[in-house]
Amino acid sequence: MSLIPSFFGRRSSVFDPFSLDVWDPFEAFNLSISRDIAPSREFVRDTAAVANTQIDWKETPDAHIFKADLPGLKKDEVKIEVADGRILQISGERNQEEEQKNERYHRVERARGKFLRRFRLPENAKVEEVKASMENGVLTVTVPKQPQPKPEVKSIAISG
Repeated sequence: MSLIPSFFGRRSSVFDPFSLDVWDPFEAFNLSISRDIAPSREFVRDTAAVANTQIDWKETPDAHIFKADLPGLKKDEVKIEVADGRILQISGERNQEEEQKNERYHRVERARGKFLRRFRLPENAKVEEVKASMENGVLTVTVPKQPQPKPEVKSIAISG
């Protein structure tokens, strides 16, 4: 099938430069996915939770600042670690609310499940001085930077 309409009843072919037919090498295979290899609902939910955890990383002259939107989470449900020397790891879990007997959900769109985000910190990060705070569902992680060494300037006297 061509993305450009054929005029005058032309049929697409391999030799037609305006044909955008793409050969699919898997076309001959039956691609019906069996239940054994299809991703589980839990996997899809957890993947959505990871993908929906949005984090901003900005650099100021003094620090690297990470801000994560984590609505509905308490600070004890979030874990912040520095692993392997310079990898900042932010993880946690959004739990599912228990459904009451007299309640029925019509739609569940809020992500739930475990989330994990990792960031490789630059060489100038002071990983031993990382600080974190959480306010109104926004996690702020501050990683101070080591000051840049100022280049030495040496005056040279001119002889003669």
